[in-house]
Amino acid sequence: MKDPVAKPLPEMVSYLEGLPEPHILFDAQYRILAANAAYRHQFSPERSVVGRTCYEVSHHFHVPCDQAGESCPLAQARESGQRERVLHLHHTPKGEEYVNIELAPLLDAGGKQAFYVEKMEPLRVAQGQLGSQTLIGRAPAFQRMLALVARVAPSQASVLLLGESGTGKELVARAVHEASARAAKSLVVVDCSSLPENLFESELFGHERGAFTGAVVSKGGLVEAASGGTLFLDEVGDIPLSMQVKLLRLLESGTYRRVGSTDLRHADIRVVAATHRDLDQMVSEGRFREDLYYRISTFPIYLPALRDRREDIALLAESLLLRVSPQRPLTLAPDALGLLQTHAFPGNVRELRNLLERASLLCDGQTMNTVHIALALQAGRRSSASAPKMADAVLAAALPSTKALQLQALQQALAAHTGSRAELAAKLGLSERSLYRKLRALTTPG
Repeated sequence: MKDPVAKPLPEMVSYLEGLPEPHILFDAQYRILAANAAYRHQFSPERSVVGRTCYEVSHHFHVPCDQAGESCPLAQARESGQRERVLHLHHTPKGEEYVNIELAPLLDAGGKQAFYVEKMEPLRVAQGQLGSQTLIGRAPAFQRMLALVARVAPSQASVLLLGESGTGKELVARAVHEASARAAKSLVVVDCSSLPENLFESELFGHERGAFTGAVVSKGGLVEAASGGTLFLDEVGDIPLSMQVKLLRLLESGTYRRVGSTDLRHADIRVVAATHRDLDQMVSEGRFREDLYYRISTFPIYLPALRDRREDIALLAESLLLRVSPQRPLTLAPDALGLLQTHAFPGNVRELRNLLERASLLCDGQTMNTVHIALALQAGRRSSASAPKMADAVLAAALPSTKALQLQALQQALAAHTGSRAELAAKLGLSERSLYRKLRALTTPG
C-alpha cells in the first residue's frame, strides 16, 4: 500500500506561487505536491503535475533518476543532508532542454527530511536536440562539461577552456558569457595566435595619438570594448612571453594603460581563456608565466574530443548539415552514419563540419551514402601513406554495388571540379596516375 499523499501547507504553496523561477514541492516518494505558475507554464502547460512523480514528468522515466543512470538530487540530498545542484535533460513542450536544478530538503519537527523544494532554470545555451548557435549533445562527457559551464557561468571566476583544436571552445566561451549576469554586454574575442608581438599591446589596451608611427588618432583597445562583458582570450598559450606580464597586471589589478598614456583605466571585465596547448608543460619550460597560469585557471573546463562523445555524432551531423547545405535538405543514410561513427576525428567537430561539406558537394541527391562519406574522408586526410588505402578499403569492402557507386561519385567530383585533374587528384588524396587508373578500371566492362 502506498503512503498517503501529504498536503502541503497553504502558506508554502502561496510562497512558491510568488517565485519567478519554476519551482515544485515534492515528498520523499518523489510525488509532486505543488507546482508554481512558472513551472506549469514552462514544463507542463496542458496537464497537471500534482500527484505525479518528478522523474516521470521530467524524464518520462518509470523509476527514480539514480536507478535510470542519471544523477538524482534527492538521493544526493539524502546522503549529504544539504542542498544539491545537478544539470538534467528535461522533457518540455518544446522538446528536450537542459535544466539547472537546485534542490533544498525541508525538515520535519524531528529533524528528518520530509519534503523537497526544487528550483529549475533552463540552460538556454545548450540543447539535447537540434538548435541554432547552441551547444548540442547528450553524451555523458558532454553533459559533464556542460554541468561545469552551468556552475561557473553565474560567477565572476576566470575560466580556462582546455582541449583539442576543433572541440568548440568559442561556443563554450559564448555559453559561459550568455549564462552570466554579463550577457547583456559584449563578448569580445581576442585571437591571441594572430596578433603580432609588436601590435599585441595596442590592440589589447588601445593607444593614444602619436604613441607610435601611424597612430594618427587615439583608439580604444579590445579590453575597453569588453567593458561590462567578457573578454575571451582564444589560444592564450600563444601570447608572447614579453606580453604576458602586461596581461597579468590587468587581471590582478583590474587596471591598464593605453600605449602612450600614463593614465590608469579601470577594466570591468570577466576573462575566459582557451588553449589546446599543454600549459603545465609550457610553464615548466619557461614559455608561460606560472603566475599568469594560476590567474587564468581559477576554473578549468576540459572539452571532450569528438571520439569521446561518438553518440553525439548523429545529432551534430544533422545540425551541421542544416548549416552547410541550407538550401538543400540533406540526410545521412544509416550506413554512412555508421562510417562516420568509426572515424577518429582528430580535428573534432571542425573536421566533421568540413567533411560533411565535402560530402554534400559530391552528392547530387538528398541522401548522402557511404561512398560520399568515404570519398570525403579520403580527400580530407592529411598526407599519409595509409590514407588512400583506408579509403579504398572502405570503398571496396563496405559498399553495395561499389563499382557503380565509385564511378558515380568520381564523375560527380569531376563535374564539380573546375581546376586541373592534378588538383582534383590531390584533393581526393590520390596521385594523378592513380586517379586515371581508377577511372579506367571503373569504366572497363566486366
